[in-house]
Amino acid sequence: MTVSRKSFLLTGLAVPAAALLAACGSGSSSKTAASDAASAVAVPATTEEITVEHALGTTTIPAGAARFTAIAWGNHDVALALDVMPAGLSRQTWGVADDSGMLEWTRQRVDELVAAGAAEPVLFDDTDGLAFEAIAETTPDVILAAYSGLSQEDYDTLSKIAPTVAYPEVPWGTLWRDMVRLDSQAMGMAVQGESLISDLEQQIADAVAAYPQIAGKSAAFFYMSESDTSTIGFYTTADPRTAFMTDLGMTIPASVQAVSEADPEAFYSDVSSENADQVADVDVMIMYGEESDLAALQADPLIGTIPAIKNGAVAFVGNGTPLSASTNPGPLSIPWGIDQYVSLIAAAADKADAASA
Repeated sequence: MTVSRKSFLLTGLAVPAAALLAACGSGSSSKTAASDAASAVAVPATTEEITVEHALGTTTIPAGAARFTAIAWGNHDVALALDVMPAGLSRQTWGVADDSGMLEWTRQRVDELVAAGAAEPVLFDDTDGLAFEAIAETTPDVILAAYSGLSQEDYDTLSKIAPTVAYPEVPWGTLWRDMVRLDSQAMGMAVQGESLISDLEQQIADAVAAYPQIAGKSAAFFYMSESDTSTIGFYTTADPRTAFMTDLGMTIPASVQAVSEADPEAFYSDVSSENADQVADVDVMIMYGEESDLAALQADPLIGTIPAIKNGAVAFVGNGTPLSASTNPGPLSIPWGIDQYVSLIAAAADKADAASA
């Protein structure tokens, strides 16, 4: 039906079993992007010592750093969006349509940089835990992990390899702007990072402008097990997927806000189907799965009573597809998928409007 393992971070992220993550649209490559890629061939080194504070400590990056390795989810896309090829990155599996170990937007940008003369990055498998030896073999000057679930032990081990930048507050709770800011700061490219954020904000605004019906609708990102309808779950505001709803001009329902405030370190929450009325204040549900799943959800005697499900106001984004992975926003997945993503949400908003008419 919808998602197993609570989906990509509770899905196929290459991390130990605590996690759950996920992206959409048509890729855009241009002559400008290809020419800009040349900057990856000769990456300028950091010109001064940089200090970055995060949840696991304070990292000091010496002047002269020019080789960056990225771990976990999305951090490598920050470097790539800034025209810097990572020396290494974590192999992705969930949402990858080929055997490249990279999501479509990542593979596209890597190919552009390689065409300009950059070396292919090393991919390491950290499905069963961080591949410390493989990471060390990339000889990084800095390890980018602003969006990750590092434990203190992980961080301490990585810091023996190279200065490491972890998440700002809680594991897997780094929103996309903060990921860009921390990673770009660690690369000595804070100014470029802010420019990237502004550009992405404009792309989001342009996409949303075409669908005024989503403005003000309450929305959150949900998931369900394919085999167990005894619970339905949602990502809290600590998770980039639900937090992104506010970027789209939508609001977070009081039910989701209450859970988020009660446990700021939790990025997801399960609701028993017997208590399905607890999420009755959600106008639009974004959910892993296919449109064909809707009938089964509506037929469920408990889950089917949730107004958004009853009204068909559910935007299904697939499961294990590039589109579903793109819903966890990042600097390359946003431009790749924002148009398609917003159009799906708008269609669900139309059904919510029809039901209330």
